[in-house]
Amino acid sequence: MDAFSDREQQHLIDGPAGRIELLTQLGNPEGLLSQDARLVVIAHPHPQHGGTMSNKVVATLARAYHQLGVATVRFNFRGVGASEGVYGHGRGEVDDVLCVAGWAALHLPRAQMLLAGFSFGSAMVAAASWSLKPVHLALVAPPVERYDYDRERRFPCPTDMVIGASDELVDVSGFERWAGALQGQVRWRTMPETGHFFHGQLHALREWLQRALIDCADAAQNNL
Repeated sequence: MDAFSDREQQHLIDGPAGRIELLTQLGNPEGLLSQDARLVVIAHPHPQHGGTMSNKVVATLARAYHQLGVATVRFNFRGVGASEGVYGHGRGEVDDVLCVAGWAALHLPRAQMLLAGFSFGSAMVAAASWSLKPVHLALVAPPVERYDYDRERRFPCPTDMVIGASDELVDVSGFERWAGALQGQVRWRTMPETGHFFHGQLHALREWLQRALIDCADAAQNNL
């Protein structure tokens, strides 16, 4: 079985705490960003609060990238689904991101790396971004009051963030103060009438992400 194909397929790979379960798919060859090889690793919400790679927000992110022509990898953190091991208190989950990204890059070596995460998963990919140096980072509903996200008020790559104005799990005003103080290529949006899980707003979330990715690609092309 190929690591990536036109249809989404399941794999079990060796990870730092045992096998890691993941789903992969090539990007739509007719997508607006399909002319350049791109690969995104997407991380799910907190493993101890029901987070899995099947989460609706995670699936929406994967669909958004796929439609644009980006190859996708979403996976279960250690101890979730068929992934082996136990909760690693954040440190282990960052290692899971690095492992999955390394495996994916091995199979798509010419692809530019992107990272995305929802809630807890956004903190894990933000931490991993300093090692992986992706070309873009997407953070959805980041609980910035619970985890370290930035270093010296910046990220290592262009970053887009979104939060619901009615998020019931994250301090929205705290997020806005933090986001407004960041330096570098960072954009953020507060989505009105939206809670933490984007109920009824998944279409708007997909549109936001796709516009952000297209804008980032255009900016990179203009800087060549």
